[in-house]
Amino acid sequence: MNKARRTLIASEVLAVRTAIENLRFALSNLQDIANAEQECYDNMPEGLQNSDQGQRIEECAEQLESNLSDFESALDDLDGAIDSIEETANQ
Repeated sequence: MNKARRTLIASEVLAVRTAIENLRFALSNLQDIANAEQECYDNMPEGLQNSDQGQRIEECAEQLESNLSDFESALDDLDGAIDSIEETANQ
């Protein structure tokens, strides 16, 4: 690989790493919201927890947590892929 392509790859890798960092920041904010939703449910009286509204809040909190976990795994995979691209370019 020539120097010009290596330079282009380095530039794009930096752009992707910046995007991943921004996504991780957003993910952290979403996690705070999911935690607040779970806390709302946890602080409800038991009778309200068992109500339709309580059940919807619990389901929402659980679904958010699951989706955020998937999102975090995807970002970890992206990190690994960009590391591989960078290693390949530096060979």
